[in-house]
Amino acid sequence: MKDVIIPIDFSETSLNAARYAAALLGHRSDLHVILYNMFEEEEESATAGQYLESLKAEMEQKGVSGIECIKELGDNLIDCLGRLAHQKNAELIIMGISEKGEWKQLLSGSNTLKMADQNVCPVLIVPPGARYTGMKNVALTSDFEDVEASTPVLAIRNVLELFDVKLHIVNVDNEHYVSLTDKYMAERATLQAHFAAFNPEFYFIGMNDFQEAILQFAKDKSIDMIIVIPKNHSFINNIFSSSHTKKLAFHTTVPLLAAHA
Repeated sequence: MKDVIIPIDFSETSLNAARYAAALLGHRSDLHVILYNMFEEEEESATAGQYLESLKAEMEQKGVSGIECIKELGDNLIDCLGRLAHQKNAELIIMGISEKGEWKQLLSGSNTLKMADQNVCPVLIVPPGARYTGMKNVALTSDFEDVEASTPVLAIRNVLELFDVKLHIVNVDNEHYVSLTDKYMAERATLQAHFAAFNPEFYFIGMNDFQEAILQFAKDKSIDMIIVIPKNHSFINNIFSSSHTKKLAFHTTVPLLAAHA
């Protein structure tokens, strides 16, 4: 059984992520879904349990089976959630992200972005207002730099195997000209071998703005999920720092999957 954790704080953001997850994971008998809530005051325990059970019933009606509800007293969601993911050897964490609040405060304070910065397990970030319409086309972004060491192949394959998808591997580099260098061809061959089961197609886009290129690519190819590979602690804040990526993450329905090497 593959464990998928959905943190719930009962905000509309987290409930939307849970409902997206229900549509995404429904009718899969090989999954163990964990609805998780961390509360900070002991008197919140009973209410948290009731709300979790209510959400569990709603998700079961949508075809999700094997749901477990876990609640615990704590004061640091990232530490508690990370510990649970390690204990369960989770394949995936699914979290919502809010569009409310001042932008800089959101970047510094979002638990979702902080969790995506952790090297625990892949985190699927569900944008506000996202509605599940199928999972058919997935884009994996790569800088084609030492992909053997820098690509979390097993973690990505474990997520892709949950669905029947077409994989699009995308590189954005303003130095792409008429033909690829030998280096790019060698890295391409490595990725082809690792993801052969998903019949990957490769795209090399000659543009300066990574975020703009990926946004347009997602639109052109009807991408249902974009996979990014953080390579340093500040990656998630950096990738969300431009207006183009803000538009992608907060004003479209394309979830982002952060998977660490």
